[in-house]
Amino acid sequence: MKTASLHSQKAYGIMSLPVIVAALGYFVDIYDLLLFTIVRGPSLGGIGVVLTNKADVIAASTKIINWQMIGLLIGGIIWGTIGDKKGRLSVLFGSIALYSIANFCTGYVQTVDQYAWARFIAGVGLAGELGAGITLVSELLPKEKRGVGTSLVAGIGLFGAVFAYFVFQLTNDWRLCYKIGGGLGIGLLLLRISVAESGMFHTIKENKEVQKGNFLLFFNNRKRFKKYVLAILIGLPTWYVIGILINLSNLFAKEIYGDNHIDSGRAIMFGYVGIAVGDILIGLLSQYFKSRKKALLTFYLLTVAALFLFYSSFNTNDNSMYAICGLLGFSTGFWAIFVTMGAEQFGTNLRATAATTIPNMVRGSLPLLNLMFLNLFQQTWHWNIYNSGIVTGIVVMAISFVAFYFTEETFHKDLNYVETTEMIP
Repeated sequence: MKTASLHSQKAYGIMSLPVIVAALGYFVDIYDLLLFTIVRGPSLGGIGVVLTNKADVIAASTKIINWQMIGLLIGGIIWGTIGDKKGRLSVLFGSIALYSIANFCTGYVQTVDQYAWARFIAGVGLAGELGAGITLVSELLPKEKRGVGTSLVAGIGLFGAVFAYFVFQLTNDWRLCYKIGGGLGIGLLLLRISVAESGMFHTIKENKEVQKGNFLLFFNNRKRFKKYVLAILIGLPTWYVIGILINLSNLFAKEIYGDNHIDSGRAIMFGYVGIAVGDILIGLLSQYFKSRKKALLTFYLLTVAALFLFYSSFNTNDNSMYAICGLLGFSTGFWAIFVTMGAEQFGTNLRATAATTIPNMVRGSLPLLNLMFLNLFQQTWHWNIYNSGIVTGIVVMAISFVAFYFTEETFHKDLNYVETTEMIP
């Protein structure tokens, strides 16, 4: 593919202000993204859903989470386009303002429909945070340090889920938890005023000949389309683990070892502690190997081992379930490297669009995984949750390993180039 060279720019350090602000932004993002899962029961009860009616609870929670995921998918395209057309900082300001307002509104909802709409708007806002932050950090840091920098962004940010769990434990007020999230967002918005824009973006900003943020460019070039699809597929294990195994850990526990007192919110907390630690360590591992792919392969193999433990006879009680959820989280702590690889695959004029849409496409894959896990295997084929989970995991890991094999190494890649509009059928 033809590229156009750009001018060099000032490089920042790993602990520079852009890295810290991006990490704090993702912290608030994850706080908001996972808060519904943590406060699901009390919040549904608070708007009139009868918690003893399992069908009503499932219907209401599925509607709300699906609307949030739809918002993420739509927002990913919107913010990615804005990030490449108007700048990375435009997204960092606009996205956090939108989901902070949505958080405040969620604190006042009275019906399931209002809840769903509030989470949809929040989802649109949340979609822009990580991609813009990773893009900005990737472009500001030298290539030898950007893997560590983006891992710190994700690792610190993922502790937002842990923070959300303890905020709810301390306040026991789901409405206040949403309002606190809104307040955190507004505070961070003020902190971002002093952050500089990417020099790479400034170089091409006024160039009228370069198409910026055109989502369709991913589909008019065979090589570019292949890279885009592979970048999405290598991230599938994360939401299989989070959205199915850890989220439904109490149901799996009942199938694996019987009576249990698993709290799914607590399981998510343990999972995200593991994910956060893993995301920091994988950046260091990538630096040690001088390879994104070797680090990712290491964590894939850890994921396979953790899955064996989850479904094995070693998983015999609540303590082992919580421990394995933490291990599953750690082994899928490759979110930072996966998003960084997505950003590194594409030129400056498409980088924000790629880095913003790719993780949200993976998040949006959860309903498709649920179709296979729940609708096909359980409802149509009448398998139990244990067998459905195993086969779904085999399918997900097989797809991810194949995608990994064909994904290019990006550790030493120079990001100073733009994508052309060359069409290859």
